[in-house]
Amino acid sequence: MKNSIIEITERIREKSRPTRTAYLKRVSEMKQRQRGADRMGCANVAHAIAALPQNDKLRIVEKKAPNIAIVTAYNDMLSAHKPYESYPQIIRDAASSLGATAQVAGGVPAMCDGVTQGEPGMELSLFSRDTIAMGAAIGLSHDVFDGSLMLGICDKIVPGLLIGALHFGHLPTIFVPAGPMSTGIDNTKKSKVRELYAQGKVGRDELLESESAAYHGEGTCTFYGTANSNQMLMEAMGLHIPGAAFIHPHDGVRKHLTVEAVKQLIENIKDKNMTPIGELVDERVIINAMAALVSTGGSTNHLIHWVAIARAAGIIIDWSDFHDLAKSVPLLASVYPNGTADVNEFQRAGGPGFVIRELLDSGCMFPDVVTVSKGGLAEYTKVPAVKGDKLIWEDLPSESGDESIVRKADNPFSPTGGLRLLKGNIGRSVIKVSAVPEDKHIIEAPAMIFNSQEDLLRAFDEGKLEKDFIAVVRFQGPKANGMPELHKLTPPLSVIQSKGFKVAIVTDGRMSGASGKIPAAIHLSPEAAAGGAIAKIREGDVIRINATVGTMNVLIDENSWGDRELAVMSEAEKTRNGHGIGRELFGSMRNNVLSAEEGAITWIN
Repeated sequence: MKNSIIEITERIREKSRPTRTAYLKRVSEMKQRQRGADRMGCANVAHAIAALPQNDKLRIVEKKAPNIAIVTAYNDMLSAHKPYESYPQIIRDAASSLGATAQVAGGVPAMCDGVTQGEPGMELSLFSRDTIAMGAAIGLSHDVFDGSLMLGICDKIVPGLLIGALHFGHLPTIFVPAGPMSTGIDNTKKSKVRELYAQGKVGRDELLESESAAYHGEGTCTFYGTANSNQMLMEAMGLHIPGAAFIHPHDGVRKHLTVEAVKQLIENIKDKNMTPIGELVDERVIINAMAALVSTGGSTNHLIHWVAIARAAGIIIDWSDFHDLAKSVPLLASVYPNGTADVNEFQRAGGPGFVIRELLDSGCMFPDVVTVSKGGLAEYTKVPAVKGDKLIWEDLPSESGDESIVRKADNPFSPTGGLRLLKGNIGRSVIKVSAVPEDKHIIEAPAMIFNSQEDLLRAFDEGKLEKDFIAVVRFQGPKANGMPELHKLTPPLSVIQSKGFKVAIVTDGRMSGASGKIPAAIHLSPEAAAGGAIAKIREGDVIRINATVGTMNVLIDENSWGDRELAVMSEAEKTRNGHGIGRELFGSMRNNVLSAEEGAITWIN
């Protein structure tokens, strides 16, 4: 291991000692209890097994066989989650063949950010993560299960399920993915059509045809956004069956992997020395996930989500930890929006297994961690295949299948990872530099102030953005309106940048790395609605962003800056943000949410 990574890990371990110790004590106490069916009252047990076949009742009560909880995020609107429709029966059949039982403990909500982009529903998106965690907790709270299988893939769903699982840290748990859709229209062509539409050069029919060619079947969207970053990180944490992330939903290997998850979980439950998920996810596993993120230029959303996930396990991390880790971890992947390849091409070139192998071999990942497969992280450097009717794992070639997509650690795209922390008189922010051309890592321009993404889009339509500027889009943080992603801003800003103007965005909202080649300082904390300094910026203030050294400042003398008054949301804006499309129901979350750097957590006071 690199000494620098060991030092970061020790720093995290030390600052987490009180919370991690308390968490592990709770996990240990829960592990010592009798099985649910042996411990609970007879009426409780009878309710839990009432709908099961008689043979399954006997297995649970008399044979004391493992009973598996299935927590599913299935719905058939999300393309990524449609395949889960048949999974409960596959899991029940597999469990039965192994002398065990499985029950759907509960379903959790799963929203598609692609559907809600730029719409009021997007303001529920971030909070859906903690809602999912609570939904998982409700399902598992029946407390009659010996282990759990988590069925979820997309943006907030995996983090929510993992937070929920960690609050039941005494249970062995495995995550079960379903894979990406087949490759559609080239991502570069898709982006070009979006830019043409923003300029009025193509109509809605052409745009819909393009989008439908990109998003066209079952499975995750094929760009390397939050959903597919989730899958990369689950592999790096050893929470999948090895190599399960990017196998197509209808590939013959996929069902074998799902059955293997059942088999492996039953083995883990029966092992008297089993490591439940709360003990498995330790500081080293969190570091491994962070290394996988920065080495692949993954979604910036995970600088929020993994802070929350770590906190659920009693581990304290912040953006300085990501920033420092990125200095020691090379950038090994170039997948859209950082490059032109999609995740299917990434998988063919070597995929997660290649990246994990290179990070292990270069001392950027801890190899000796516990995984659900029990064989250590080295098992995650292989790819699954079916020979005859048997699931096997094969070694990857020593060389990349395509060096334009994935590279070895001694020949990286960059010697450092794809994320940076920006600090200065505006606050703390993050920027994804892996997709931004190097000549745009430093930018200085006057501010244009917008209190909503609609205001910016209106200014574009009115031709007011034809100049050098840095768009300050504020009141987009979790307290203000739930911190929506601002993907709709990328096409117009790309159009302006392509005309030769200096363009960047500074916001307390999210963009998930979808800013592409636009320099985007996002997740600014403290946010405007919490009295953050972004609310001090005035029209025409010159802002300097330097992603090379990690600074961002309004160029103004300290005294004048200190005397500035904060802009506040109007009553009309507050009313708009708090009503319609169910937003009223999330008022308590907006009121109690912690900052983005603290994970935008709503469940810790």
